[in-house]
Amino acid sequence: MTRRSLIAATATAGLSSTAMQAQSKPRHFLELTYYYCRNSSDNQMQRITEFLKEVAAAAGKAGVKGHGYFGQLVAPKGPFVASLMGFPSFAAIEEIKRKTFADAALQKAIAKFNSQSGLGFTRVESRLLRGFSGFPEIETPKSKESSRVFELRTYESNNFASLGKKIGMFDNGEVDIFRKVGMAPVFFGETIYGPDMPNLTYMLGYDSLADREKTWAAFVSDPDWVKLRATPGLSDAEVVSNISSTFLRPLAFSPIR
Repeated sequence: MTRRSLIAATATAGLSSTAMQAQSKPRHFLELTYYYCRNSSDNQMQRITEFLKEVAAAAGKAGVKGHGYFGQLVAPKGPFVASLMGFPSFAAIEEIKRKTFADAALQKAIAKFNSQSGLGFTRVESRLLRGFSGFPEIETPKSKESSRVFELRTYESNNFASLGKKIGMFDNGEVDIFRKVGMAPVFFGETIYGPDMPNLTYMLGYDSLADREKTWAAFVSDPDWVKLRATPGLSDAEVVSNISSTFLRPLAFSPIR
């Protein structure tokens, strides 16, 4: 078995319990990367932010449509900067990254970044996710609000079977309720490689923190959600073992804002 076929096989592991729906679009792969920094004389946050600005420009020229760059607002393990990038297939990851990092301006930025004294960051952590059948790729919401806030939510499950049930809830009504109450979904993905598996991660956008409170209040009282969560076998205790949230702010150059 080749490395690529091995990874492709692994990417579908644990999904047999998920309801397989007819797909009008292929499910994209999503890379979520955290650049962890220190508040020090190395100016790590400024340096990695300036570097990612060049990455964003090169990614745009390489044809990447779904990508975003964020700083922490309320989150553990800070300070950090996070990047999100979507790929139409696993095979496309290598090709798109090759085009992105072959960009002449980005090559100069890489040389500058590596030539500076001190550390540009402390550690980098990446997660590979795969989009859901009902939400296969990154969406890029737009807002005129300057206080735009994004929430990254991770749901851990006891096993892949219960994870599949939770994914099915999103695919069969929960995402629609998010939209109905005014939330802006950005992506939904099952973690293929990363910590605390099995889990899924998704991102929602709000015009402000106050808007976040308002829309979640509308969500939990929505009749369609009340009915869905009351379905036998789909209560939180049966499909989710832990929920964590991180609040992010889009960087000035982020296409997702």
